[in-house]
Amino acid sequence: LGDHKGLGVHTEFLSDGFVDLVEKGVVTGARKRTHRNKIITTSALGSARLYEIVDENPGVEFWPVDHTNDPRNIARENHIATINATVEVDFLGQCASESLGSEYWSSSGGQPDFTRGALFAEHGQSFIVLHSTTSDESVSRIVAQLHPGAAVTTFKNVVDCVVTEYGVAELRGSSIRERTRKLISIAHPKFRDALEFRARELGYV
Repeated sequence: LGDHKGLGVHTEFLSDGFVDLVEKGVVTGARKRTHRNKIITTSALGSARLYEIVDENPGVEFWPVDHTNDPRNIARENHIATINATVEVDFLGQCASESLGSEYWSSSGGQPDFTRGALFAEHGQSFIVLHSTTSDESVSRIVAQLHPGAAVTTFKNVVDCVVTEYGVAELRGSSIRERTRKLISIAHPKFRDALEFRARELGYV
């Protein structure tokens, strides 16, 4: 993002990743439709550099979560791009971001809100990101079906783009067959044949 200028930030959580972008003038908020020239957030957690930037900075405003995460407020920003992480994605495009099966490790946070907000924004895009496998590359995180008991954090009808290190699957408006093909294409190569086999078993391709 370093070659951009005038980007805006509307987020639930401000972290160290924004520090360099602010200092380099990439993030200014100059093009925002609402809260122009302001960074809008609910919380901030990071290093001393982050706290130095937000401390008594009139360009950073903290709002209640029912404002920052309201999809109607998010949708007011044209060209908004929302980014959220997930644990696994199935062939339908369902995202389980809170648990692996019935074992919970997180909450939904603002993922459903920001995904819906981007869906209704003019030229909005939402990105769900994940590594294609677990850290030891033993398990694919692109799956035919979610683990039994998994909570669906973001349901298939609002998912837009899913991103792994192997590319982007644009799911908005896609059929089940198309979704399956696109998601297999961004899975780790060593799992693609097995995923293709499961897709045929399920009648998805």
